[in-house]
Amino acid sequence: MHNQVALVTGAASGIGEAVARALAQRGAVVAAVDRNEVRLREVVTKLVADGHQARAFPADVSDAAAVERVVTAVERRLGPVDLLVNAAGVLHLGQARQLTDQQWTTTFAVNATGVFLMSRAVVNRMVTRSRGAIVTVASNAAGTARMDMAAYAASKAAAAAFTRCLGLEVARYGIRCNIVAPGSTDTPMLGALWQNGGGPQATLQGSLDAYRVGIPLGKLARPEDVAEAVLFLLSEQASHITMHAMTVDGGATLGV
Repeated sequence: MHNQVALVTGAASGIGEAVARALAQRGAVVAAVDRNEVRLREVVTKLVADGHQARAFPADVSDAAAVERVVTAVERRLGPVDLLVNAAGVLHLGQARQLTDQQWTTTFAVNATGVFLMSRAVVNRMVTRSRGAIVTVASNAAGTARMDMAAYAASKAAAAAFTRCLGLEVARYGIRCNIVAPGSTDTPMLGALWQNGGGPQATLQGSLDAYRVGIPLGKLARPEDVAEAVLFLLSEQASHITMHAMTVDGGATLGV
């Protein structure tokens, strides 16, 4: 991936940050995108200090005009985008019948519309060059029902379906579009869930009351575990893989 330009959303923390670092370590020029400008610049400063090529591009992926501006800026300053990782995401918990309009709208704005807007902006440029690879970070909840996660699961399912359809349409241009579906991963998002009760052990053991199995491998994923799956699908090792969803959840959805 030496000198390939890689745009990563949600790069200020969690899986997005791990993906940005993994790409930089493999020689990519990383365009790090996140709406948390302070944290984003901290991440990029550390990458640069470690000798990697990275630049911060603060933006809200749910804002169509902002997305077009940031992709234009990335290509002007760093060069044509070769790789895109849609890792930005938000989580609002609540039973389906009790979710507020705002919770639903915000969740879809980032998790689904953000993927659409960023993918559209990047792939329209990739098509003219007949090359590129995209990975959308979805969730194992997109295919397995979860209590209190209706908005999140639905938005991730939408993002996954969109990515597959996009992959079908642009395959003729040599552009590959794949999905990585993590399960419980040791990130700030998961930590926020534990504030409402439970903790690592509860996640590992599962809950009969919530119709949720635990994690057969007996450990949480690290952000780096998910990043390695993302990088594989972006790499030439996966040159004949497109429209594929790779689940990285330690067996939590029993291979479904």
